[in-house]
Amino acid sequence: MTAHALPPLEADCSQCFGLCCVALPFARSADFPVDKAGGDPCRNLLADHRCGIHDRLLEGGWRGCVTFDCFGAGQQVSQVTFGGVSWREAPTTAPTMYAVLPVVRQLHEMLAHLLEAVALGPDPDTAAALDGLVDDVGAATAADADTLLAIDLVALRGRVGDLLRTVSATVRERHRRRDGIRGRSRKARRVGPGADLVGADLRGLDLRATDLRGALLIAADLRGADLRWADLLGADLRDADLRGAVVDGALFVTRPQLAAART
Repeated sequence: MTAHALPPLEADCSQCFGLCCVALPFARSADFPVDKAGGDPCRNLLADHRCGIHDRLLEGGWRGCVTFDCFGAGQQVSQVTFGGVSWREAPTTAPTMYAVLPVVRQLHEMLAHLLEAVALGPDPDTAAALDGLVDDVGAATAADADTLLAIDLVALRGRVGDLLRTVSATVRERHRRRDGIRGRSRKARRVGPGADLVGADLRGLDLRATDLRGALLIAADLRGADLRWADLLGADLRDADLRGAVVDGALFVTRPQLAAART
């Protein structure tokens, strides 16, 4: 495993300069009640970088804030990349700080997936490849701003995605054999990677060990469905109804995905 100390992958807003509330743009929609340009502080951001309506975001129409997760990138950029000097204290560095945040967030999300893949117990060769990528991505998170902005994220995501796909296929096949998972019902056969399942009725389906990577599950009815060992990497779960669904054990599902669903 990496010789570098890995950053925390959970947000600690007390160590952040409210970066997501400043750096990121949003548009008036079901997720936000107003428009905001990137680099403009949110109207709810206080002088101490706290949110003034944190305890009533949903009631005010700020659902996008509730479902957002920086995977710890906010405090990493604030305290490590920029050494604890905020955008208010050094406004000349603010644009660079804002540009770095989404880069580090992607790195942290990749790390979270890689560490999950390690924990799934892959074969020795795959485990060694995972360790190498954890080392590379972990080292990148500690780099300076210029180095971070020069990272080819498309190429890196490709490397990570290919390895996660290998782990996913191995783990899902392992569980298909162990649990005796056979052919799927006719209704479940249309479910697959990248499938357009917007609003689909998938209630009660046995979707164990199914590849749902990148599937569009917006507003899908998944009540009572069994999603153990299903690969949900990048699946869009906005407003998907997961009440009564078995999601524990699903592969590569993130906190923001679940926060965007109905549970």
